[in-house]
Amino acid sequence: MKKIVVLISGNGSNLQAIIDSCESGDIDGEITNVISNKNNAYGLQRAIKANIPTKILDDTCFNSREEFDKALFSYLLDVDADLIVLAGFMKILNKKTTDHFYGKIINIHPSLLPKYPGLNTHTKVIENKDIYHGISIHYVSSELDAGPIIAQGKIDVKVNESLERLEDRIHKLEHIIYPKIIDLICKNEIYLENDSVRYLHNTGSKEYICNTYEI
Repeated sequence: MKKIVVLISGNGSNLQAIIDSCESGDIDGEITNVISNKNNAYGLQRAIKANIPTKILDDTCFNSREEFDKALFSYLLDVDADLIVLAGFMKILNKKTTDHFYGKIINIHPSLLPKYPGLNTHTKVIENKDIYHGISIHYVSSELDAGPIIAQGKIDVKVNESLERLEDRIHKLEHIIYPKIIDLICKNEIYLENDSVRYLHNTGSKEYICNTYEI
C-alpha cells in the first residue's frame, strides 16, 4: 500500500475526499501525514478526526522563505512518501523540492491548463464569458502549473452563473476526479516517464482526459 502525504493550507475539502476514499478502499493507499503551512487550517481538524498525523510548518514563523523551504524539504525527506499530493496548498514549492521529488508530486488546479495558471481562475472564466470551466491534475514541476497534465475534467458554464455557484461545482468535480487519479497512481497504472504521462492499459487516457461532467 502506497504512503501518501497531503499538503494543505485551508479548508481541506479535497483532503476529506481523499480521506474518505482511502477509508472506503477506493484508493489503494494510506495517508501517513498531513502538512499545513497554516496553523488554523481547518483541514488539520479533518486529519486529526481521521487519526492522521499532522505537521504544521507555519510560514509566518520562519525568518525567511528560504528557511521555510528548507524545513519543508527536510520533512518531506523524513516522511519518505510514495506520493505527495497538493490539495489547496497555497505556497509555491521551490525548485530544489520540485526537482528532487519530480514524478512524485501532483497538484490539482481549477482551470483547463494551460489556460489560467495561478490564482482567480473562476473570476477569469466569468469575466471572459468562457463556455467551459474545469480542473487539471498534473505532476508538479519547477514551472508554476506547467507540469505534465495527468487528467482534466470540464463542465459547462451556465448563463448568468454566479461566482459562488461556479466555484462550488468545480469543487464537486475535484472531489470526483482527484481520488480516482490518486488511486490509479498508487496502483502504478499512471506514472511519469521521460516527462510523459503513461497509462497502463489506456487507463485514464480515455476516461479522464478532457471529459465533460454534468454537475
